[in-house]
Amino acid sequence: MTRVKKRDGSEEDFIREKIVTAIVKTGGKLEPARRIASDIEKKYSSRSTVSTEEIRKDVLDRLMKEDESTYNSWLENEKKKRR
Repeated sequence: MTRVKKRDGSEEDFIREKIVTAIVKTGGKLEPARRIASDIEKKYSSRSTVSTEEIRKDVLDRLMKEDESTYNSWLENEKKKRR
């Protein structure tokens, strides 16, 4: 199973539903969110670790192409968290 290296250096198992939840919380629809999460899981399935930043970049790349509204909401949400 692929492990995710978090910003603080800790690691946890890759959990596809975390991506789905994050997309839905920012306004995305469930089925496209599941498809994106599944594709990202497949992309990294052969690796032992992947960083949260790599996952974030892949999610945003897909959202920018498939759902610009959710992409913009995701970025706005990140700005609010940094304040």
